[in-house]
Amino acid sequence: MQQEKIYETLKRWWGYDSFRAGQREVIESVCAGRDTLALMPTGAGKSLLYQLPAMMKEGVCIVVTPLIALMKDQTDALRKRGISAVAVYSGMTDRKIDIALDNCVYGDVKFLYIAPERISSDMFTMRVRKMNVSLIAVDEAHCISQWGYDFRPSYLRLARLRELAPDAPVVALTASATSRVAEDIMKRLNFSSKNIVRTSFARKNLSFVVRRTDDKRGQLMRVLESVPGSGIVYVRTRDGAEKLSAELREEGVAAEFYHGGLPHGERSIRQDAWQDGRVRVMVATNAFGMGIDKADVRFVVHYDVCDSLEAYYQEAGRAGRDGRRSYAVLLAASDEKSKMEGRFRNEFPAADTIKSIYSKLCSYLQVAVGDGKFASFIFDVYDFCARNKLFRGTVVNAIKILQQNGYMVLTDEAENPARLMFCVGREDLYNIRVERRELDTVLRTILRLYEGVFTEFRPIDTQEIALYSGFTEEHVKDVLKQLWRMHVIRYVPKNVSPMLVLTEERLPEKDIYIDPDTLERRRQMTAERLERMFEYVTNEEQCRSAFIGEYFGEEDAAECGCCDVCLERRRGERAKRNATELREEIKRRIVENEFTVKELVAGFAVEPQKILAEVDELMAEGDILVNSRGIIEIKP
Repeated sequence: MQQEKIYETLKRWWGYDSFRAGQREVIESVCAGRDTLALMPTGAGKSLLYQLPAMMKEGVCIVVTPLIALMKDQTDALRKRGISAVAVYSGMTDRKIDIALDNCVYGDVKFLYIAPERISSDMFTMRVRKMNVSLIAVDEAHCISQWGYDFRPSYLRLARLRELAPDAPVVALTASATSRVAEDIMKRLNFSSKNIVRTSFARKNLSFVVRRTDDKRGQLMRVLESVPGSGIVYVRTRDGAEKLSAELREEGVAAEFYHGGLPHGERSIRQDAWQDGRVRVMVATNAFGMGIDKADVRFVVHYDVCDSLEAYYQEAGRAGRDGRRSYAVLLAASDEKSKMEGRFRNEFPAADTIKSIYSKLCSYLQVAVGDGKFASFIFDVYDFCARNKLFRGTVVNAIKILQQNGYMVLTDEAENPARLMFCVGREDLYNIRVERRELDTVLRTILRLYEGVFTEFRPIDTQEIALYSGFTEEHVKDVLKQLWRMHVIRYVPKNVSPMLVLTEERLPEKDIYIDPDTLERRRQMTAERLERMFEYVTNEEQCRSAFIGEYFGEEDAAECGCCDVCLERRRGERAKRNATELREEIKRRIVENEFTVKELVAGFAVEPQKILAEVDELMAEGDILVNSRGIIEIKP
């Protein structure tokens, strides 16, 4: 009966009659109320694993994800199907969050997407106690494990969510968890019992290839010439993306670059051009990936070696989601390992370096000692590094370790609302003579709508201010800029960027404590991942797909038959088989007729060198000899 209902729900809301591999097993487990960890490859349709069970239950499904792009894509897709869904993430105004959460309590919302850092807020805690929570879905679940390659301390708050909704089962989803990480995920999410549904990480239509070459540009051009269709070329740096895309355009390839330094609007334009096929190749940093919904990507080329197999598999997996033959090509130079090891030594910071970066960060954000607790700031890591003459890798690793030690959180890039804080006190504000009526009207509207604007930066909604003040939104923005120039307010316009959130007040540098075990564990994990990545690069014996599967804990991973290692083995076996057949034919002819070496060679429609090589082998092994008359004989 339950299975019939599952298929009815699938047909009604998604229009499908069958599931992809592994989906049904996970869905049945979740519908039975069991905590479930689903380990499935990229592009396997993980969203259905919680959406379908939630549609079969009364109440709200809370979906935790750090990816704001995914929140927006999923809520839009659900609404198009007539399913009510909302999202709450850092950067929204308190008023909008309040409305969204109220709709989850009193309305008909089926899905609430939420960023992990919002879980501990009082506003969320109070509302979730009143919600009928049917299911908790944790996307990118590897982020909760300190053994995971992308550990995020904000995910540790999920234990609190389980306390708030103790009767709701959990489904945790990831495409990149080793066995150790999988065990840690279940432990930290307080699974009632261990329960893993693992599908094969093999992608039968995706051919993994490694090319060890110092002519990367030439190899890339060969890929572009031999593989039709669109693709992605991943590079490590922003400068590298810009330079390589320019070189490809000089070769007549329709290419563009994409990285986090581009304005949000420009990134959207470039992504749309690539999605629509007007641009064939996107040369990008790892900032390109979230929100991509293009099934016919024929190739993903990594121009630089990734730091981990987890990152490589996730990015390579963006090729061939339509099931057709596609290629994941990794280019590795002869000095790649030494460069990566050098970067690891330079970028992995010591405790004193981390403390120094902490102080520089606080000074950069203009936070005084004793201030800044729970304050959030728009953060441009590239600008910070340039001003302080620091390597970006060093700073990123330092921030991750500071996160693990509870001092700050760096959020993903998000659409941040405008923010405002008064530079003057409330009484001083009333004494300021504002000559233009619209300035006074906007000020009064802000004071009426928003609290706390005299003590910290607060999110504001310029559209809302326009509605209540009677002006256009553009006019409100102009007024805010004028008030900023008058030093009445500090104003940050709406933008798209990461946010740095201080979770504690700024401490003197000498009082910063970095847990040595945390530091050493992170260093060891990074080194291990780097080593396994290079084992993959230098591997010439094991099927690449099987290598990846075993890395993620898949037992008896099957060979794909289409990676470069499998194809080379097949060519070798074919050549060996052909050589054996050739030898037998040579011996048969010698038995039946008398031949000189020259006559024997002339009698075959095969390259003379191959015949001579086999004759030499047979003579060396003592199977044949040449007699005194120059005739080849079988040795008695």
